Order: sequence, then C-alpha cells, then structure tokens
Amino acid sequence: MRTKRMFAIAWDNLKKRRLRTSLTTLGVVIGITTIIGLASLGSGLRSAVNKNFQQGFELDNLIVIPGSFAAGLRGAGFASSDVASIKTVENVTLVTPMITLPTAQVNDTASDEKLGAFTVGAINFTEMQEMLPQRFRLQPGGHFPNSTESHDMILGYQAARLNNTVIANVGDNVTLQMLVGTSSSGYLYNETYTITGVLAEGGTSGLTDFDYWAFIPLETAEGISGIGGSYQIILVKVDDSKNAQNVANAIQSKFPPYSITVFVPSSLVNQVNNILNLITIFLLSVASISLIVAGVGIMNIMTVSVMERTREIGIMKAIGAKSRTVLSMFLTETVLIGAIGGLIGILLGYGLSYALAFGLSGVVQSSQQSGLQGPGSQKLNITPAFSPEWTAIAVAFSIGVCLIFGLYPARKAAKLDPVQALSYE
Repeated sequence: MRTKRMFAIAWDNLKKRRLRTSLTTLGVVIGITTIIGLASLGSGLRSAVNKNFQQGFELDNLIVIPGSFAAGLRGAGFASSDVASIKTVENVTLVTPMITLPTAQVNDTASDEKLGAFTVGAINFTEMQEMLPQRFRLQPGGHFPNSTESHDMILGYQAARLNNTVIANVGDNVTLQMLVGTSSSGYLYNETYTITGVLAEGGTSGLTDFDYWAFIPLETAEGISGIGGSYQIILVKVDDSKNAQNVANAIQSKFPPYSITVFVPSSLVNQVNNILNLITIFLLSVASISLIVAGVGIMNIMTVSVMERTREIGIMKAIGAKSRTVLSMFLTETVLIGAIGGLIGILLGYGLSYALAFGLSGVVQSSQQSGLQGPGSQKLNITPAFSPEWTAIAVAFSIGVCLIFGLYPARKAAKLDPVQALSYE
C-alpha cells in the first residue's frame, strides 16, 4: 500500500475517534511543551549569565593576588621583580600592578565631609585604561593624571556622591588620610589631592565595583614611606581569553606553591555554564517522564482500538491484506499522533518559555530593587533562545516514543487470525 494512502487511512481512523485521539495527543503535547519550554529557557538563561559575566569581567584579564585560600594571604605582597617575571610569560600582552590602601579615607577639604570611597587604589592610569577600556572611562570634563601630577586623584562615580548628590567635582580639593604601619609604630598620612576626573558609572557583577573607589598615581604611593613598592594586586592581560587558563598555570609555576592565587574569569564562566547545563539536563529528564506517561497512554488506547477493530482487521486480512500492512497502518496512526502532538507542543513550548522567562526576570529584578543584590549589579534579562536542533530532537523524540509504545498493539493487530477475527464479537 502506498505511503500516501496509508496516511490517509490512518488520518480517517483518528478522525472517527476524535475525543480519544485528542486526549491521547494531549499527553504528547504536554510532554513536548515542557521539554521545549525548559530547553529554550535554559539556553536563554545561559546566554544572559554569559552576557552579565562578560560585562562584569574582562575574560581576557587575569587577577593575581598574594597568598591562597589554603595558606592564607601573604602580607608582603608582590615586588617589582614579580611583575617583571609575569611579563615574560607567553601570551601575556600587558601587566600592571596595583597598590590598595585599606586604611585610607577621602574627605572633602572644604566641608571635611567623608566621601563614599570605600577603597583607595594606586595605579598606572595609562596601563589601566588599556587593561580595562570599558570600565575605566571618565565623565566629560575630566582627565587622567599625567606623570607630573603626583597629587591628583580620580574618583569613582559613587565616591563623588553622598545620598545621590554630587559633593565632589573636578577641580575640588580632597584630603587623603591613612594610617601607615601599626598603631604603635606607624604614622598618620595626611595630604591634599586635587580631583582631575570622575569615572563614568560602571556597576559590575564582577570581582569589584570601581564606582566606590578612589585612585591616585602609582608613583605617588610608591614614594610614601612605609608603603614602598609592595603591590597587593597584579592585573594581567592575555592575547586571547582561550589562553587564559594556560597563562594562569604558567604564572603559578613561577611562584612557590600556595603563595599566590590567579583568578581566571573565563574559567568561572565555564564552571557556571557546566552547572547550568547539568540543571537543564536534570529538568529535561524530569520533563521527559511526562512524555513516557503519554506513551503508556498511547499503548493503552491503541490496545483498546485493536480490540474494537478486530472484525475490521479480519475483513482486511480476508481480502488479502498482509500482516505488515496492518502493522504499518497502526504504526502510522501513532506517528501521526506523535507528529501532531510534537508540532503543537513546540508552539506552546515557545510560549511557555516566554512566560517562564518573564516571571523569572521579574523575580530577579524585584530582588535587586529590594536590595538583595549589591549596588551597581547588572540586571538579568532573560530572553528564550530557540534552537533548531532542539526543535528537531523534540519532534523526533515524540514520534519515537509513540512508535515504541504503539509497536505492541500494532504487532498484536498484525498477528490476528482472520477466521478468529471475523468471528469476534
């Protein structure tokens, strides 16, 4: 029997039992809708997380800090020789050190009001602009200090504000105060600096938020007695983010074991992606159970259908229909149920993914507005990602499940004896 004719007969048989066919197909629709919805949502969530990581972390940068979680921080920090050693590593294009001044605070000279600079760092401004071009940008009207401006300062966006009101502008004088050394043998550093620029608002989901930093020239900090050339952070730029992990391993090999920690943002992104993939696979496995349940329902319905159509099968065999024709006829019906249910499920799945994405984005944004996220955090906007591969897999899976569970009743129908079938009541 021709394939076209076989599908026509199968379609007519399904239409004769519309309610039963609809309920059977509904099980397939629910399973495919869940699979497509979760798969699209998972892909969209992964893309949103990757985008946020790329905005918060420069994936071609490495952050080197002294000490490790296992051995504790090394108080001495890095020396100039350590910076020079890192510069010799293959695939490294730029290395710039940073000095952090944890006890420092910045006050407005005129009002003696404390600014919102939580951290004061000493950097090479030229190298920092090349290292972080997206995050290290000034608002109009300012400029980065040059080599002759030793007592100039750059403020972060929020560091120049108090309660969202600007209290420090370009050209204003501020006082930098900090305790150098210990409380018993140290001294109070107190110097006046001029603000030459304010960073544009950045905000980041990364390791730190420059909006709350203040920066002075690296040469100035190196000249402060008691600080010298001890660097707490070294930033390393690689030629390609794909080489980041190899460069990190090479840097660690230049230092004693457990003496440094190299933070590799690209590795963190890979770990997050792996976790999201495992979660997606788990959810899809759970969703597949509903499709298996639908397959059991198909087997039950088709078995009942065989019993109802026993005399019809007997007549077909009596006039010359072969067993494989009867087998093909019932399997064709299951294929139609799987194909129709799969196509409807794909359309509904896309709609479900948008609904889930809208709800999840709303929950995340509500948590940010309620203060559960840090200041300057990147918003997580999830847009479902539709994959042709997943669409094809979903349709094939639905048809495959229907074929597997429809095979038993189809074989049962094909093996019926014509004489017994004709006498069946």
